Amino acid sequence: MLNKQTLKRNTGIPLDLGFIQSININRSAVERRASTIVKRRTVKKQHQAAWLLKAITFIDLTTLAGDDTPGKVRRLCQKAKNPINKELLIALDASSLNITTGAVCVYHNMITSAVDALKETNIPIAAVSTGFPAGQSPLSIKLAEIEASVKAGATEIDIVISREKVFTGDWQGIYDEVKAYRLTCKEAHIKTILATGELATLTNIAKASWVCMMAGADFIKTSTGKEPVNATLPVSLVMVRAIRAYFELTGFAIGYKPAGGIQTAKQALEYMILMKEELGNKWLDPHLFRFGASSLLGDIERQLEHFVTGSYSASYRHAMS
Repeated sequence: MLNKQTLKRNTGIPLDLGFIQSININRSAVERRASTIVKRRTVKKQHQAAWLLKAITFIDLTTLAGDDTPGKVRRLCQKAKNPINKELLIALDASSLNITTGAVCVYHNMITSAVDALKETNIPIAAVSTGFPAGQSPLSIKLAEIEASVKAGATEIDIVISREKVFTGDWQGIYDEVKAYRLTCKEAHIKTILATGELATLTNIAKASWVCMMAGADFIKTSTGKEPVNATLPVSLVMVRAIRAYFELTGFAIGYKPAGGIQTAKQALEYMILMKEELGNKWLDPHLFRFGASSLLGDIERQLEHFVTGSYSASYRHAMS
C-alpha cells in the first residue's frame, strides 16, 4: 500500500514550449486503443466483487450543488466513513478492511461541516476552487480562494485551468497560473481540472496535461462534471499516457482523476483496467487514482448486493446523503 510519505511529490520542471508545441495526438489511433479496453478485459464473480470494493476507496464522494447544506454534507461524510452496509461487508468477509471512500469533495462554504464530520478519520477533504467551474475570476481572487480553503481545513484543492488560454495557445500563462496555485496550496495537494469536454481536441488535452504537470500538479483531472461531455476512455488514455511519459522523464508519479458521468460499476471497472494496463498496479491506489462521482457508490453497492444475494436492490436503498 502506498502512502503520501512513500511518494516523491511533484515539484514541477521548467516549461518546455518547444516540446509542448510538438505534441500531436492521432485521434483515430487513440479511439481504437480505448475501444479494446472494454472488449479484451473482463472481471467476473468474486474477482469483480474484490475490484468493486477497491473501487470504493478511489471515490471522491462529491456534492457540488446549489442546494448543499451543512446537514447534507454531514450525511455525505457519514456515507464516506461507512460506504457499504455492515451486513453486506460481513457477507463479503470484508468487515476487517476498514473501507472508506478516497475523499469527500465540497464547495468552500461546506469545508467546516466536512472537517467536523471527518475529524476522527484520515479521509481527505477536497475543495473545488479558482472560480469553479468556469474559472472566469481574477487571479488574485482565485489565489485568495485557495488560501481560504486550505486555512479552513481542505487537504486537497481541485482547481480549474483557464480554458481561454488553451485556445489562444498561452501555455506560459497556464503554467504560471498553475505554479502560483501550487505554491498557494502549500501542503495541500492540487488537482488540476482541464475541463476536457471544452478543449476541442485530444492534442489540446495532451498539451494541457503536460503543462499542468510541469507546473507542479499532484493530479490531473478530466472535468468539473458541469460540462456537456465529461470523462471518456479516449481522453483518459491520452492523459494517463502523458502521466506515464512524465514519470519516465522525471520520476514524479502524478495522480489521475476521471470525473463527471461515471455512474456505474461497469464504468468504474473499465477505468481501473485502463489504469492497470497503462500505468500498472502502482497507480491502483487512492494516492494516485480517484473517481470524481456522486452516484457511482450506489451502483457499486447494488452490484455487490447482487453478488451476495443474486438479486438487485432498488436504487433508493443506497442514498448518498
